[in-house]
Amino acid sequence: MAEAHSAVGFQFTVTPDGIDIDFNRQAFKAVVSSGRRSWRKRLIRFFNRYYSGVYPARAESYALALAVFLGFDKGANIDLSRGYVAKLESGLPTITGLGGRHYVASALFTGVVWVGFVLLVRYVLKGCYAYQGWMTEQRGKKSIKTRIWGALVWCLSGRNPLLYSFQGSLPKLPVPPVGDTLQRYLKSVRPLLNDDEYADMEQLASEFESTIATRLQRYLVLKSWWATNYVSDWWEDFVYLHSREPIMVNSNFYAMDLLLVRPTQKQTARAATLIQGAFRWRSKLDKENVKPLMVANMVPLCSYQYERQFNTTRVPGVDKDKIVKMSDSRHVAVHHKGRWFKVYCYYAGRLLTTAEIEQQLDHILANEEEPDFGEADLAALTAGKRVPWADVRRAHFQHGVNGRSLRAIESAAFCVSLDEESPTLDTSENLSKYAKTLLHGKTTDRWFDKTFTMIVFKNGIYGANVEHSWADAPIFGHLMEECLFHEFSRRKYKADGSCDADRVRLPFKPEKLKWEIDDDCFDAIQKQKKLAMEIADDVDMYIMPFGAERGAPGAFGKRLIKKCGVSPDAFVQLALQLANFRDQGSFSLTYEASMTRLFREGRTETVRSCTNDTAAFVKAMVNGEDRETCVALLRAAAKNHVALYQAAMTGKGVDRHLFTLYVVSRYLGLESKFLDKALTQPWKLSTSQTPHSQAGLIDFNQHPTMLSAGGGFGPVSDQGYGVSYIICHEDLIMFHISSKKICATTSSERFARNIEKAMIDISKLFN
Repeated sequence: MAEAHSAVGFQFTVTPDGIDIDFNRQAFKAVVSSGRRSWRKRLIRFFNRYYSGVYPARAESYALALAVFLGFDKGANIDLSRGYVAKLESGLPTITGLGGRHYVASALFTGVVWVGFVLLVRYVLKGCYAYQGWMTEQRGKKSIKTRIWGALVWCLSGRNPLLYSFQGSLPKLPVPPVGDTLQRYLKSVRPLLNDDEYADMEQLASEFESTIATRLQRYLVLKSWWATNYVSDWWEDFVYLHSREPIMVNSNFYAMDLLLVRPTQKQTARAATLIQGAFRWRSKLDKENVKPLMVANMVPLCSYQYERQFNTTRVPGVDKDKIVKMSDSRHVAVHHKGRWFKVYCYYAGRLLTTAEIEQQLDHILANEEEPDFGEADLAALTAGKRVPWADVRRAHFQHGVNGRSLRAIESAAFCVSLDEESPTLDTSENLSKYAKTLLHGKTTDRWFDKTFTMIVFKNGIYGANVEHSWADAPIFGHLMEECLFHEFSRRKYKADGSCDADRVRLPFKPEKLKWEIDDDCFDAIQKQKKLAMEIADDVDMYIMPFGAERGAPGAFGKRLIKKCGVSPDAFVQLALQLANFRDQGSFSLTYEASMTRLFREGRTETVRSCTNDTAAFVKAMVNGEDRETCVALLRAAAKNHVALYQAAMTGKGVDRHLFTLYVVSRYLGLESKFLDKALTQPWKLSTSQTPHSQAGLIDFNQHPTMLSAGGGFGPVSDQGYGVSYIICHEDLIMFHISSKKICATTSSERFARNIEKAMIDISKLFN
């Protein structure tokens, strides 16, 4: 094979005339280039850590401070150090010389003062970011305190930050008082329980608070002092990595392409452009040349989750999985017709052009080689239960051909699947089929352990399947925005749909991965595939575009909601509560995801959207109360929902605190009936809003067709619904609804119709 020959830098042979050296210049050049690239990345990372470490000060400010100090010292004969430089000078070695000792002492003193000033500014900034009063005040009605805060933040935040510049200035997630959390919890479950059930829950909460709660809380407070975040590591460990259930459908989520725009229908051209866009984004992340996302253009969000976006995989274990990040990767793993290929995206240290990557992918489509025995279903190992996958991996994929091929997939920057289907996005039925394909595919054509798999269909439509443990949906959403903007703004296509870019003749082609699957391994693959197919077939998915152009008569978007004077998210959540009550005949424990990235290494918190206020509004609507009553109840419920959302964002939620208290109780071997009951109640309605245009790269007034179709996830409860929604610009809201077919009381399409009716009924209150 050409790849094997190229891998050898030089060979030598001992002959009677001496040593004959066969030197491969191309391979040696590749080795040197790789080493140079590795050291360059290390230097960039070193300097970035330094610049981020002193941010918001600039590194050059130290030189300026030293020059000012020496100017006063030598020019005006004024000792700003008040004698400390002389004391430092006396302690320096005499070998330095008199003049040199003075300059060294001055530099040391100035450095200490400069570092102290930097730390002071950072701690003041951390205190500013801990202030949350700005969230509760209306636009244009800011208090004097908030105005002073805003001016101070603007002055101290610096300019041109790197991706991680604000990490050291972000506050830690606070541990709320146990009593406050218990009160919020009891208030959240009141609409779901009758009087006797609520009295029992009150009794359990009271017993918990008076017995072991204080002891558990002490451990949490202690952890919050020394840990960066008292929740996130346990959340990742116990919620994601300790789970032994399949991650396909149960954990992984999907993301869709743009709804209205098709830049090309050539599969390999679209894939090549998106692949190159992802590698360009990775390069920006490596250099940290990305401005952190900001709330209200003032307060930064934590950027920690970006670190594992590429070159990362989830590795199965018997007791728990682990997330493994490789230092670098210059290839992607591509799946096509049951075969796996290793596709190099760099040549001699240069990222390939879109046309060159397209050429590689065209080779794959033209390759008619059949899959090796067992290869076509191999990826089903990642779709089934984790323990069997861990056992098979240890027994059959550690060494030899299988070990090398598995490492090629797991060490890839990411995976790409070239699917044979040609979905259309014109109707809810076709969108629903498209969503199911992205969520689970055939269960054998997605490597579910990789951080993400790009899926490009025969007609050029794109999507992705994303593993959840390494990060939350907004992080991958940012990547998609960057890739699609890269395609929209920089990449061009020819009339035939192929990439319009330079192309050189490459000395290599995609490498088909080889596998040696024995009968025992094949049987294990088939068992995993059978389980995965049962899970996939049970998913009932329905996608509903709700808007003036694509929805039912009377449908609308954010434009009309804002005219009603109600938060768009609160409006949708109230509609979901009304729809769920009409669908199920009762209220359900509701999960709405909220981010806690205002704090360092924050991830998510739960907004318990079913409240006494929402229940009162829903009952008024169902009972046909007059318009004035319904509007008043709606405004009260919406106001309360916004407050709950803000509380969750600022560390005053319920569920993460109870979760960590439960973890501590397990470590200490303590039992709590309250925690057991509180944490085992099923989320029959699980909801999440997908952010749209986080980075603000595209002006939708000028380009109204560049709308994302959003993404979704599988049902969380066997007897409930999973709902993801994205408020697209002004006139469109996309709803992604999932449930399980085996449940006789749920239907995703029926629930979609109830959401549609609820949205329209609520809007009629504001005619």
